[in-house]
Amino acid sequence: MMNDAVGTIFGFLGGTIVSCENGYRVLEHPNPKRVYCRLSEAKWFLALRWCEQCAQPAGILNHEAQLAFYNEASLRIGEDNFLPAYHRLALFQECLTLPLGQSFFHSLTQGSQSKIVQVIGLEIDPRFGRVALVRLL
Repeated sequence: MMNDAVGTIFGFLGGTIVSCENGYRVLEHPNPKRVYCRLSEAKWFLALRWCEQCAQPAGILNHEAQLAFYNEASLRIGEDNFLPAYHRLALFQECLTLPLGQSFFHSLTQGSQSKIVQVIGLEIDPRFGRVALVRLL
């Protein structure tokens, strides 16, 4: 008997995840035969890909107000220049007040400089709760 979930297709962060007999495939993965055992693993791949494809600094902020991942542009300017540690918890807490997938823009002031970040709340793995994608605009 065939499982009804096999062959289900859905989009996530500009990518496509397809359920298959052994797990989940991401159509945009460089290895087309790669199968993830958990849906959350496929979502993590697409979240990392989203960050890496941003030309501007971007990263994934976790519930501990830490950048779990950040892209090369963030590395070039420095993690703290991208998203100062003293702003992270407030940004994450604000993301918790919005529906999943909804974004907001926040102005960060550091000394005489001001910059705008976009924050998107996502649930990638229900075991760990929400994360926030953060991108400098």
